[in-house]
Amino acid sequence: MELERIELSAKERERLKLLHEVKEGHLKQIEAARRLRLTDRHVRRLLARLGVEGDRGLVHQLRGRRSNRKIAEGFTARALRRLRQARYAGFGPTLAAEHLAAEGIGVSRETVRKWMSQAGLWQTHSRKGKPVHVWRPRRTVFGEMVMMDSSPYRWLEDRGPAGHLIALIDDATSRAWGRFAEHDSTEENLRTLGGWLECHGRPRALYTDKSGLFVISRPVQWQEQLRGEPARTQIGRALAELDIEWIAAHSPQAKGRIERLFGTLQDRLVKEMRLAGIDTLERANRFLEITFWPFWNERFAVPAARQGDAHRRLEREHRLEEILSIREARTVGSDHTVTWKGERWGLRREDVRAGMRGAQAEIERRLDGGVGHRVDCRAFPPSQRTHRAVVRHAARPAGQGDASRGNRYVGTGHAASTCHSGPVRKQRDPQVLPAYGLRASRIAN
Repeated sequence: MELERIELSAKERERLKLLHEVKEGHLKQIEAARRLRLTDRHVRRLLARLGVEGDRGLVHQLRGRRSNRKIAEGFTARALRRLRQARYAGFGPTLAAEHLAAEGIGVSRETVRKWMSQAGLWQTHSRKGKPVHVWRPRRTVFGEMVMMDSSPYRWLEDRGPAGHLIALIDDATSRAWGRFAEHDSTEENLRTLGGWLECHGRPRALYTDKSGLFVISRPVQWQEQLRGEPARTQIGRALAELDIEWIAAHSPQAKGRIERLFGTLQDRLVKEMRLAGIDTLERANRFLEITFWPFWNERFAVPAARQGDAHRRLEREHRLEEILSIREARTVGSDHTVTWKGERWGLRREDVRAGMRGAQAEIERRLDGGVGHRVDCRAFPPSQRTHRAVVRHAARPAGQGDASRGNRYVGTGHAASTCHSGPVRKQRDPQVLPAYGLRASRIAN
């Protein structure tokens, strides 16, 4: 007689042992139920099944049968046909599950992961051990600290030019905002910072890396030493005027929150813009402003540990068009003008004050293309440009033509250079009044 082979799990073998003890009278049903963590009624049910079917009665009745919750093969095939389309190339299981749900195929991301792995559309990777870094806890209030960085990438793939995504993310809530730019320049970073300021206000601190946009490598100049100011970049100067603390990260891991943001955006945002057919940076910025950032903040932002907003409002003295500008140092000439890019900028008559000659001035190159200037930290409205007057010399005998070569440009307020030992008298165009750049005919009238 051939013996029957029965496969039992460890749990079923333990049940069989205790039920045999109950059947032989060595153990009571209540004690067996306590050990098996079952009710005494279910123990009696198992004893009855054991008496009718033998040891096979303890095998689970659904073993070897198809699950009632198994997904139909046609449903799986329909989902895989969608995922094999070119528009879904490179999608991960999480993003693919979201778009399948939008098309009426609602399954979990782990189910999509299993399907894609079996179909060869997704390759699983074993997790490797990484160096352990001490985690810094989040700030407790929205606006207490904001991280800022940029990421160069082919955001538009082959449909448009490469660019930089300059983004900010709040440390307490992970609320993010940013914009695309062609270059990672001071102007574009100031423009992005201005967008956050207009939307939320002034944060308590700004956390960045140590790039040349935020850290200056030149020695401190003597003018800065006299004023007792540290050497700052244009962005550092703007943060100081806005009373925003600047914090430098000493490693990429220190600003891991915004680094992980860029890693996620390089996957999600690229594919979302592909589906939307975006091919220019202008359209990409509109997509970010209208569609993507509201969705992102609603989906991934987390509540802060404490309620409230640490942002401070912009006061009346915080003129962003003046603060978020590129400033260049100049010296006011004796004719109350400053020279910038080959042109002279003169003060208006009503703005002239005593002691301005030789004072330190700053030219403001604003983000909207306008120009302003400051003298001794006092702002003045942009003045009319006056071009330098060029003196054309008549033909002279040999040996006398070099007397005033170094004095071609007049009305600049600087002493003329000479090429001989004798003094040269500075010539001025009688039609130009150097103090204000006005025509003599207008004064006569």
